[in-house]
Amino acid sequence: MPPTSSVPPDAAPGPRPSWSTPPRPPWSALPVTLREAIGARLGSPVVEARTAEGGFTTGFAGLLTTAAGDRVFVKAADLVGDRHVAIGYAREADLAARLPPGLPVPRPRWTLQAAGWYAICLAAVDGRSPRQPWDPAELRATLDGYASVAAALAAPPAEPTGLGLPHLADLAREDILWWAEVAAGREPMPRSPALTRGRLADLVALESRLPGYAAEATGLIHGDLRPDNVLLGADGRVWFADWAWLCHGPAWFDLVTLLLSAYAAGLDADTLFATHPAAVGAAPDTLDVTLAALAGYFLTGADALPPTAPSGLVAHKRRSGEQALGWLTARQGW
Repeated sequence: MPPTSSVPPDAAPGPRPSWSTPPRPPWSALPVTLREAIGARLGSPVVEARTAEGGFTTGFAGLLTTAAGDRVFVKAADLVGDRHVAIGYAREADLAARLPPGLPVPRPRWTLQAAGWYAICLAAVDGRSPRQPWDPAELRATLDGYASVAAALAAPPAEPTGLGLPHLADLAREDILWWAEVAAGREPMPRSPALTRGRLADLVALESRLPGYAAEATGLIHGDLRPDNVLLGADGRVWFADWAWLCHGPAWFDLVTLLLSAYAAGLDADTLFATHPAAVGAAPDTLDVTLAALAGYFLTGADALPPTAPSGLVAHKRRSGEQALGWLTARQGW
């Protein structure tokens, strides 16, 4: 999913981020009826539109400014051609609206359907995505911000929980553990670094522990925490966007997915994980177990994407898998 506001509202356009998809459709390419419906819902015509460049979907996402000076972030997708994207936007709108008040989460204002498209309007955040590679101070602020979010979601709030959200333990069994499939011959060995040679049995043993470790958690997690789902507010507050994958699970899972890029940047990701509140009470090998599972998930996923898949998505999966595998290899001394 793309970040809720991946373009600094007042910044000049710069290089496309490493997590970019092919260019999204500009505001001017959306159906006229849809643009008119959005303007009518905003109560004033849209006079400026800045398309977001982050994320992996082909739907529209951008910061809109109206003639009245209102600024909002709008996502839109074709209900036929990009139905899976539209469904994701709808899920995001539903879940973000139900998160506890006070959390640094861009909140949905409204949704609408027009011209065969689905659109979601979210409050705009005056901020920017963190620099990559990570600036240590920005990473520390992000980790501190997530600690507060994780603490607020540790006791599952009643409203989103009532939706029957999935549990990470079940998601792991259904769609995350892939080394076992490779070992059984049901999935080809991914085109991964030579680090996997002779280590398949170790990878299977490690990833197999993830469902059991995750099952102990009752709280809620983001489920897709990456740098491009983080916004550094102009006021110093850190915001967390794109909650379409909200699920029950341990906060250390979010912490690992966030720290993959920190390890790749040469930062002491081991210490950052071990000293973070989200890792308190985790089993000693939790980090290794999660890295093994993520490496298999991302690397096999990269190979399985069709030739028509956005190149940015393929690159993201392969890069994330290699980061997870590299970090695990360093920790294990393989």
